[in-house]
Amino acid sequence: MTPTITPVELAGDPSKPVLVVGPSLGTSVTALWAATSELLGDTFHVIGWDLPGHGHGAPTTAAFSMADLAAGVLACIDRVLTERGDRHGTFAYAGDSVGGAVGLQLLLDAPTRVSAAVLTNTGAKIGEPDGWNDRAETVRSAGTASQIAGSTQRWFAPGFLERAPDRGGALLHSLRDTDAESYALTCDALAAFDVRGRLSETAAPVLAIAGVEDGPTPPASLEEIAVGVRNGRLVTLDGVGHLAPAEAPHTVASLITSHVTSSDPSYSAGMNVRRQVLGDAHVDRATAAITDVNRDYQDLITRYAWGTIWTRPGLARRDRSIAVLTALVAGRHFEELEFHLRAALTNGLTKEEIIEVLLQSSIYVGVPAANTAFAVANRVLND
Repeated sequence: MTPTITPVELAGDPSKPVLVVGPSLGTSVTALWAATSELLGDTFHVIGWDLPGHGHGAPTTAAFSMADLAAGVLACIDRVLTERGDRHGTFAYAGDSVGGAVGLQLLLDAPTRVSAAVLTNTGAKIGEPDGWNDRAETVRSAGTASQIAGSTQRWFAPGFLERAPDRGGALLHSLRDTDAESYALTCDALAAFDVRGRLSETAAPVLAIAGVEDGPTPPASLEEIAVGVRNGRLVTLDGVGHLAPAEAPHTVASLITSHVTSSDPSYSAGMNVRRQVLGDAHVDRATAAITDVNRDYQDLITRYAWGTIWTRPGLARRDRSIAVLTALVAGRHFEELEFHLRAALTNGLTKEEIIEVLLQSSIYVGVPAANTAFAVANRVLND
């Protein structure tokens, strides 16, 4: 049976692109996503949804599957889009745990509707049927309060509750207030959920976010998604457990913004070249460090420096590296020289050619600048 899902306004306004966010089992979408949504509101109209009997979700006694949940979410968002004058338009999606599983189901059942997806702390199959059946039986007999102690251990990385007691407390309160039968029916749906054999059908860009401290859906579970879909990428967060949107809101908001806006052709081209030239590790570090202060700047350099200049056909990438190395020495930007020396090697310059570029620069730029440039090059080229 398809549940009736009610939209939950979290941040932003209808003038912005729609980002749909989904909850984890036992949480309300507000408790889980409030901190991250606040950071996303300048860029997106953030719409949440709740599981039956959770948060704003009406309790139910009727069984449902993950496909039923996905259909209910799609119907809910269609109502929102119709009010915005964009009936059957596309939207971006982000979901944690069961919310991520629903995101995978949406990608499979409505492939033309989801423009990009961010799936955190989830899996194409989560846990084992016997475990879900046992938990459903426990909750039906003892209520959701019986899950608080176990969820405290499963959900959070060590020290999180001490660092953010209000956020953690809100999540545990939402678990206590969840309707027992609706919780148990969600367990039943998870017991039957397994789309591992269908991941290759997913064409939309997918970012999988894993927490190093996540026991229920460890990094390997997210890696399986990132590798299995056609256009996937994995980011693993240190010090994060099972509820990344609550535990690391700034990092998750930055990753969502970067991933979703990459559907823009200039941004996508720029990010592609940036990763090819500087490497995934460098770009992932830069993306994770995005804040409200530097977000627009990071967007600017990705679109225009990498998406417009570095993609022009007039020069080969190795020639562009020569120009960049010379300019960095001339401007004494030695903090950037190091990773552009590595990029020059990636772009096909040899160690000997890089030395020649620096020798040429020493004459036309000056010996003091060349002294520092060679010190940096000595460290990089001898690695």
